Amino acid sequence: MAMAAYVKLILGSVAFSIFWVLAVFPTVPLLPIGRAAGSLLGGILMVIFQILTVDQAYQAIDLSILVLLFGTMVVSGYLERADAFKYLGKLLTWKSKGAKDLICRICLISAISSALFTNDTSCMVLTEFVLKIARQNNLPPQPFLLALASSANIGSTATPIGNPQNLVIATQSGVSFGEFLIGILPATVLGLLCNALLLIFMYGDLLSVKKGQQDSTVAFNGDGVDHQFSPATMSHVETTNVDSVHHHESLRNRVNSKQAMGAAEVPWSLNGAYWDHRNQKLWKSCVYIVVVGMLVSLLMGFNMPGTAITAALALMILDFKDAVPCLEKVSYSLLIFFCGMFVTVQGFNKTGIPSALWELMEPYAKIDEISGIVVLALVILVLSNLVSNVPTVLLLGARMAASAALISTAYEKKAWLILAWVSTVAGNLSLLGSAANLIVCEQASRVPDLGYTLTFWNHLKFGVPSTLLVTAIGLLLLKS
Repeated sequence: MAMAAYVKLILGSVAFSIFWVLAVFPTVPLLPIGRAAGSLLGGILMVIFQILTVDQAYQAIDLSILVLLFGTMVVSGYLERADAFKYLGKLLTWKSKGAKDLICRICLISAISSALFTNDTSCMVLTEFVLKIARQNNLPPQPFLLALASSANIGSTATPIGNPQNLVIATQSGVSFGEFLIGILPATVLGLLCNALLLIFMYGDLLSVKKGQQDSTVAFNGDGVDHQFSPATMSHVETTNVDSVHHHESLRNRVNSKQAMGAAEVPWSLNGAYWDHRNQKLWKSCVYIVVVGMLVSLLMGFNMPGTAITAALALMILDFKDAVPCLEKVSYSLLIFFCGMFVTVQGFNKTGIPSALWELMEPYAKIDEISGIVVLALVILVLSNLVSNVPTVLLLGARMAASAALISTAYEKKAWLILAWVSTVAGNLSLLGSAANLIVCEQASRVPDLGYTLTFWNHLKFGVPSTLLVTAIGLLLLKS
């Protein structure tokens, strides 16, 4: 691809640089407008600088990815309403055998929920629960929060709906849901196991809390003792108990009142509550059936965006209520970010810089050679942390696939899987590596009375060895 005119090359690089700065540092003092607006700004500058025409900008937006992303977010919203994540949370404490057992459970549940409901959703829902478990048992929150975030990223590699970059890869590559799952699942399982063992190894001393010490009032913050606190109790349990007491008290008062008046409609009142409970259980069952149907359809090779949006519509109809409350939970800022990013990346591609860089690197990144895979993985790892993983996928995906296809069609599929694996696991390297990390950090710091700040350096100390180890293990197990 010929290099663009010198002026357009500079202007296109400036527009992409603005997009990158605002994507990585959304509250930069000079222009604190956030990621979504920064993404739109980058895209509009590409049009203003005449790198792209308006029509080309519209064509750069991949509607299939937006539909798939929208559909999975709606489905996740209904699953949350159906208490799916509450049940997952209960599994964390069911017959727990100590801190190390809790770490392993958090890793497993975080990974599974991320593979099915996206890593960002999993972290958003489970962070507060995980923090409360750590505080309740007088354990340091840091390893538990790291377990949640890192396992969410690793687990999300297993399916095309696990994270945004996998959605992009699935729609661009044509790799089916089943092929994707079979190709990456062994790497995901072993990577998850190694990540959990590394957590236990690095934080074993902090996690070695004896049974008798769990009733003490010593709390840990990071690497040492920070302050005193009474063991936290689960807020949802307290609420449930209080509500239950009030409910029974109120019901008993109503029954006594009815009996005193000689009224005969008490059984009717109780029967109505019974049927309300039955209807709620029926509705939850329908939600789970629809979600299972969606997953089965994806495994059978049905169109992924169409399947996701169909499942979302089915849940709206089954809910038989105004869907606005559920639709309001959709992250429209993320959808806007994607729109601007598609345009910005397409404009940057038009400058010819990515193609020129790939031509320099391609001879050393042959996918049929071990040294080539190492070079390729390092490039993806660095770019994913500098540019972010989704732009990296958009910049490298087609070029990697085309280069691998010259060797073999089997290698073409492997190239997409390598890109999915490395770009996602790369998110564990630093706190800024993925949105899931930032969600865990922000959610944990906002929990009333139990807030904990996971610092950049505390994350980095675990993130670097974990990322390098898990990436290397996964590359050995990926199936083409």
